[in-house]
Amino acid sequence: MSNSTIRQLQKEFPPIKNNLILRACRGEPVEHVPIWIMRQAGRYLPEYLSLRSQHSFFDVCRTPALVCEVTLQPLRRFDLDAAIIFSDILVVPQALGMQVDMIAKEGPRFAHPLNVPADIKIRVDRTKQASVELKYVYDAITLTRHALNGQCPLIGFSGAPWTLMSYMVEGKGSETHSKAKKWLYTYIEESHDLLQFLTHFVIDHLIEQVCAGAQLLQLFESHCGCLNHDLFVRFSLPYLRQIAKGVRDGLTRRQIPYVPIIIFAKDAHYALDELCSSSFDVVGLDWSVTRKQIRTLREKYPTVTLQGNLDPCALYASQDDLEKMIKQMLEIFGTKSYIANLGHGIYPDANVDNVKHFIDTVHRISKDMIKSETTPKIINSHK
Repeated sequence: MSNSTIRQLQKEFPPIKNNLILRACRGEPVEHVPIWIMRQAGRYLPEYLSLRSQHSFFDVCRTPALVCEVTLQPLRRFDLDAAIIFSDILVVPQALGMQVDMIAKEGPRFAHPLNVPADIKIRVDRTKQASVELKYVYDAITLTRHALNGQCPLIGFSGAPWTLMSYMVEGKGSETHSKAKKWLYTYIEESHDLLQFLTHFVIDHLIEQVCAGAQLLQLFESHCGCLNHDLFVRFSLPYLRQIAKGVRDGLTRRQIPYVPIIIFAKDAHYALDELCSSSFDVVGLDWSVTRKQIRTLREKYPTVTLQGNLDPCALYASQDDLEKMIKQMLEIFGTKSYIANLGHGIYPDANVDNVKHFIDTVHRISKDMIKSETTPKIINSHK
């Protein structure tokens, strides 16, 4: 797709019909709690698997028409309140010159990971620009925004610096991330230098997504579980805060209206206060966050919208049990400044019927709760 075509497409996006999630981000009243599902476009849907049988994973990511199709697939099945562009956090290291392949039943694999700091000069090209290298992502966002025809907002996303660095060093998924953590203890200055470079690139990547049509952003810091509080505060949090400020300032400079940003830091239950006070509009919570923690966050940070946090495995339960868990979740979070979601990405073997039940039940129960909250109570008085 040519630059002139994209510019023409960007001129007039269709008016939004369902802005519930944007209102929830701003703490405004909603008719029912909005819901979307992490990884909702993808591996648990038969139509996605059919498409993937004809195309490799990253070929889909790099083809705007295929990205648009995959992004829209779950919206044809379910009454979702947001779409999320189909992409991957590892398009960032790819854009910087690192070879990443998606291996069936294994996940991502780097051909040449960063073993020592000297590898950065060899394998990471610091001259690369997001606007050029990831143009296919932005073309896909613009195309999908028009194809949505205002049905609901479109979410753009990126991996956060520590998560990206850990993949770049480990070379694949890891339970311990010991190779990447070794850098934090032995190559402290070089680790900060790489994280700072990735921060600038991610800021540019997120701003370009908004320019292309994204109406909401999510930043994935997926590997917090291997960090302790000290490492998180030193090697993750400063860069998350820089991104929140950098995106806001960058959009202001371009005279583009600000869009809400969600931070999802998986397993960072030890740093919820820091996350809620870091200028993000929404804080996503995984399923390990307790009822007591959620209520404390509600009291301390009333202007922060929360997102989450049903255990993805709950979708294996019977629909009766699933409904009970959804009702309990809504009672804990409340219906104001809240976005329903899973506590992590949906699993490949999720029950599709239960996905629909999850979405519809959140809408139904929360609608009844809101109606009950706004209905005046009749008080009997006796003279």
